[in-house]
Amino acid sequence: MFRNQYDTDVTTWSPAGRLFQVEYAMEAVKQGSAAIGLRSKTHVVLACVNKANSELSSHQKKIFKVDNHIGVAIAGLTADGRVLSRYMRSECINYNYTYESLLPVGRLVVQLADKAQVCTQRSWKRPYGVGLLVAGLDESGAHLYYNCPSGNYFEYQAFAIGSRSQAAKTYLERRFENFMSSSREDLIKDALIATRESLQGEKLRSSVCTVAVVGVGEAFHILDQETVQQLIDTFEIVKEEEAPPAEPQPATEQDAAAEQASGADQGGAAGDQGGSPMDI
Repeated sequence: MFRNQYDTDVTTWSPAGRLFQVEYAMEAVKQGSAAIGLRSKTHVVLACVNKANSELSSHQKKIFKVDNHIGVAIAGLTADGRVLSRYMRSECINYNYTYESLLPVGRLVVQLADKAQVCTQRSWKRPYGVGLLVAGLDESGAHLYYNCPSGNYFEYQAFAIGSRSQAAKTYLERRFENFMSSSREDLIKDALIATRESLQGEKLRSSVCTVAVVGVGEAFHILDQETVQQLIDTFEIVKEEEAPPAEPQPATEQDAAAEQASGADQGGAAGDQGGSPMDI
């Protein structure tokens, strides 16, 4: 994107009907490290890539607990993500104090979208440069939402945001039909595989990713590094076991080709011998 005469103010429309400052905020989400979310009927799993500015520094936290039944993963400006997660935490506390019940996930997402939309309609404000994957569980089941800096929100079965997230989306699109009936362990496994896809060549380790889970009978919590590393090791063992069965296929194709060749040689000899290769 390049600077133009219509991007000096968030309230200025371009002749094409675009708000460039909002689009720049959405571009900031694409520059952040990848965040991934998956849900089944009973559980929601969030995973993110930990990216440090240098080898001497630690990574910034990308997954935040909002309440016992809600958590968020962010991509974009981490400072904006902390502000919004603190706002969501306050809304949950106020709702629980007033009604003595848990705040429905959908209602919190709408309030968050309204807060983001105000920043697109005030000249003295700027849009939040962060995208949020909101995972939660309420009376209607498990939910996964994506909140956009423009104020839009969408509910997903599985989604990935951030840099190099297209590879993770491709994997999720191939597998999403099985997610609703997946178990907790299968969801975590798919989340780790999608995270590995977004790394594009880098080795998946517990130090470069964070995983969080919320589900029926399980409050939102972030898995420790030892548990994540054990799951990664288990996944690599399964991968090695699944690889050998694919090796005999070329030999089978060669045998089939040899059988077709022998059948072609015998085809002109006698009609009763034409079925012998099929019998073999």
